[in-house]
Amino acid sequence: MQLVAFQVVNGLVYGMLLFLLAAGLSLIFGLMRVLNLAHGSFYMLGAFIGLALVQATGNYWLAFFVAPLLVALLGAVFEILFLRPLYRREHGGHLDQMLLTVGFIFVFVDVVRSIWGGDVLGIPTPEALSGAVSIFGVFLPKYRLFIIVLGLALAATLWFFIEYSRLGAMLRAGVDDADMAEGLGINVSRMFTLTFALGVGLAALAGVSSGPMLGVHTGMDLEILIVTLIVVVVGGMGSLKGALIASILIGEADTFGKAYFPEATMFLTYLIMVGVLLFRPTGLFGIRQDA
Repeated sequence: MQLVAFQVVNGLVYGMLLFLLAAGLSLIFGLMRVLNLAHGSFYMLGAFIGLALVQATGNYWLAFFVAPLLVALLGAVFEILFLRPLYRREHGGHLDQMLLTVGFIFVFVDVVRSIWGGDVLGIPTPEALSGAVSIFGVFLPKYRLFIIVLGLALAATLWFFIEYSRLGAMLRAGVDDADMAEGLGINVSRMFTLTFALGVGLAALAGVSSGPMLGVHTGMDLEILIVTLIVVVVGGMGSLKGALIASILIGEADTFGKAYFPEATMFLTYLIMVGVLLFRPTGLFGIRQDA
C-alpha cells in the first residue's frame, strides 16, 4: 500500500510539472497560434536561474518567485524581437516559427553550458517543506505534496483567467479577429506579448520547482519537451482542461512504467498518444479547425 501510494503521488507530481509546461505551450499556441519549440529551453533557464539565485541568497522562495519573472521578461523580449516579425508573413507560417525556435534551443544550451558547465546540479529543498507527513498511515514527502497543490491551484487560476476575466476575453477576441479587436481599442500585440511571457513564465516555474527533485542540467530541456509535446497532443492543442488531464495520465503512466516496466516506459507513453489519436485525432479536448 505504501509503495503504490508513493507511486501515485510521484505520478501526480510529475503530472503537475508537465501541466505547467503543457499549459504554457497550449496558451501560446491556442491563443497566439505560435508553435514554440524552444519551450523546454525556458524551463531549463528557469531551473538554472533559480539555482543561481539560491546559491547567491540562500533563499529558495526568492528563487521560486523571481526566476519565473526574469524568464517571463526574457520571453517578452524574445517575442517582440524575433517572433513578432513572423506573424503577418503570408508564407512560411508555423515552419518559420519552428525553424526560429529550434535554432534558439541550441543558442540557449550553449549559453547555459558556458555559464554553469555540463555537470548535474541540484536546488536544495526548502527547510519548511523538507521531511514527510503521514496521510492515512502513508508517509508522503511534503515538497511533492506542495507541487501537487501548486499545480492544481494554478490550473484553477488559469481556467478562471481565460474564461471569466476581462483580460482573458480580450485575449480570445484578439485571436478570433485581430483586426476587429484592434478597431475596438485592444492592443493585440501587447496582449500577445503578455501571453507569451505568461507561457514561458509557467515553464520557468516548472523548472525551478523541479530542481529539488529532478536536478538541474543541460539537456533537461529536450528531455521534458518531448513528453510535453505528447501531453499537448493527447490533451488537445489549446485546451487547458486537456492539458491537465493528459498531464496526469502521462505522469502516472511514466511513473508506474519506470517502477514496474522500466524498459517499456516510453512505449507506454507513446501507446497512450496513439490510442487517443486513433479515436480523437484532435486530442481529448481539442477542437477541429477548418482549413
